Amino acid sequence: MPYPRIKPTTVQFRPMWEMNTTPLIDVLLVLLIMMIITIPLKPHSLEIDLPGEPPEGPALDYRVNRVVVTVDGRTLWNGAQVDEAGLAALLAATRRFKDEPQLQFGPEAQAGYEESAEVIRQIKESGVKRFAFVGNERNRRFGKED
Repeated sequence: MPYPRIKPTTVQFRPMWEMNTTPLIDVLLVLLIMMIITIPLKPHSLEIDLPGEPPEGPALDYRVNRVVVTVDGRTLWNGAQVDEAGLAALLAATRRFKDEPQLQFGPEAQAGYEESAEVIRQIKESGVKRFAFVGNERNRRFGKED
């Protein structure tokens, strides 16, 4: 069976008024990929100045610090002797911690009242919020004969 005959038609070509953007988009995508590939990768690291040698003087603990007034009137911070200015600096340093460390005050049994009261006054004026008296059980029998 023969195929039906198609009637020839005349096609008229007209000029296109719209720009064909497909090749333009292809070129832009290729350029974008080339730029992404050639961009230098930034290293994933931070520059941090590490601390050097620890400073001389009493150590500052971030959990618990202990202040002791001795019999001879010295003030000790975690076992190291400090003066009034040093104690003020250490108290200010503990206030700068995000979580303020606990400050434990425990004078020796025969320590002077004036020295102990002066240290407590200085601690109170510094604004320390986490403060505790420790070692009171040692002095429970104060003034009593055994």
